[in-house]
Amino acid sequence: MAREDAQGGGDGAGVAAVHDSLTVTDNRTGQSFDLPITDGTVKAMDFRQMKTGEEDFGLMTYDPAFTNTAHCRSEICFIDGAKGVLEYRGYPIEQLCEQSTYLEVAYLLVHGQLPTDDALSCWKHMVTHHTYVHESIKKSMEVFRYNAHPMAMLLSTVGALSTFYPAAKDLESETERYMAIIRLVAKMPTLAAFAYRHSVGLPYVYPDNDLSYPGNFLSMLYKMTEVKYEPDPRLEKALDVLWILHADHEQNCSTAAVRGVGSSQVDPYSAVAAGVAALYGPLHGGANEAVLRMLARIGTVEDIPAFLQGVKDRKERLMGFGHRVYKNYDPRARIIKKHVDEVLEIVGSDNPKVGIAVELEKHALDDEYFTDRKLYPNVDFYSGLIYEAMSIPTDMFTVMFAIPRTAGWLAQWHEMLEDPETKIARPRQIYTGERELDYVPIEQRV
Repeated sequence: MAREDAQGGGDGAGVAAVHDSLTVTDNRTGQSFDLPITDGTVKAMDFRQMKTGEEDFGLMTYDPAFTNTAHCRSEICFIDGAKGVLEYRGYPIEQLCEQSTYLEVAYLLVHGQLPTDDALSCWKHMVTHHTYVHESIKKSMEVFRYNAHPMAMLLSTVGALSTFYPAAKDLESETERYMAIIRLVAKMPTLAAFAYRHSVGLPYVYPDNDLSYPGNFLSMLYKMTEVKYEPDPRLEKALDVLWILHADHEQNCSTAAVRGVGSSQVDPYSAVAAGVAALYGPLHGGANEAVLRMLARIGTVEDIPAFLQGVKDRKERLMGFGHRVYKNYDPRARIIKKHVDEVLEIVGSDNPKVGIAVELEKHALDDEYFTDRKLYPNVDFYSGLIYEAMSIPTDMFTVMFAIPRTAGWLAQWHEMLEDPETKIARPRQIYTGERELDYVPIEQRV
């Protein structure tokens, strides 16, 4: 709150600034106000006291796309875009990818700390034994057309889960909250695999609880007539690393959607469905598809210079480079790059796009035009190549993003519910339309 003496000042006299505060003078009235600075921010509501008269609503702040507005406090994910740093609950992403597993990271995001051996065993057991979905969910998949987009199917079935677990509406129950988290982390790979099998016209494969979390997903994707599917452990590790990298990323579009919809106190399945819907958009979850289309359009390594010149001339778009947050090399891209060659070696892929991608990165990082603009590879630049090498269709790429991001969405959702400052999301607007028009009968309109 601003100081009471700052709300007066009708004579236009300045107010002595306090430590860690912003002194603002409203030149319309001559009044000065001290706004406290906390954690490098000022509260937008502190501007409301700045009025030109009794009937004035008060000053608002305007920030399209919330590019410089914090809508919550969070302990989950830290990003330093200038230095290329990403941490989950304080742990560097590099260490988690090297030493942890996706399920352990999911536990960390949800619980706020790394698990003990017993806690991790219990967590894995709970997730593993909730991977099955109700048979009616499987039947609901069958109503979609053969060419339905897998993300549309995932969106529908995630939302439909709320009808199978109506007790999840009781947000006061810690037990119901926790079970919803378990169910969503457990069932998302199953729903995703079912969407994939439907899209390629194959029968659904039920979860195999003897396999690891990523191994079970690979089984549900690829199992055919073999009695037991045995995933390659190197593919399991590569997929696990990709999922760790995608588990959370601060207040991105889909996470903000989960928090915004969740602030209405809707059930968690519906809130997560909102996240899936936001991720479905090509500007959010479809970036790695755009990278593959770009690499295909370039065609050969020899055509890279001409393509980059086209980017400079604003005739082409360099996909997979640059990020709204990172003004340095995306730390996730460094990690993914290490796994590309290994995955290609496993699956025996001779994909020319890989060579183009490697050379494109070299050319761009040697060019001051791109480095001066802080255009470095981001996580999407190499992730699509790995998925393509694993024979995953491009329509499934965003689904592969949604599976791991579920843990982050749920951690953010749970944190929001525990935050005493949480209110239902209700952004303001600046009205620019007509006012006080008289109704015109239809026969008089032109």
